[in-house]
Amino acid sequence: MGGGVEVVVGEKRSWGELSVGQRRMIVGAAVVQWGLAIAALVDLRRRTAEEVRGSKRVWRVVAFVNFAGPLAYFLFGRRKRDG
Repeated sequence: MGGGVEVVVGEKRSWGELSVGQRRMIVGAAVVQWGLAIAALVDLRRRTAEEVRGSKRVWRVVAFVNFAGPLAYFLFGRRKRDG
């Protein structure tokens, strides 16, 4: 077929075997993931228990679940503040 990007699923490669673009994507995704987690944890710390849907302890743990945890907290875990 034509010259495109070949994706091989299941093949493990070391960091040194990745292209510069692949490394940048991984680092970028990690920065976004950690940024979301930190933002969720800071927000949880600043809110009272009444401003959070569910247990603050559970949301702290959920915040470490890839991208889904912090996004779930921001979408479903926070109650609107008055004023």
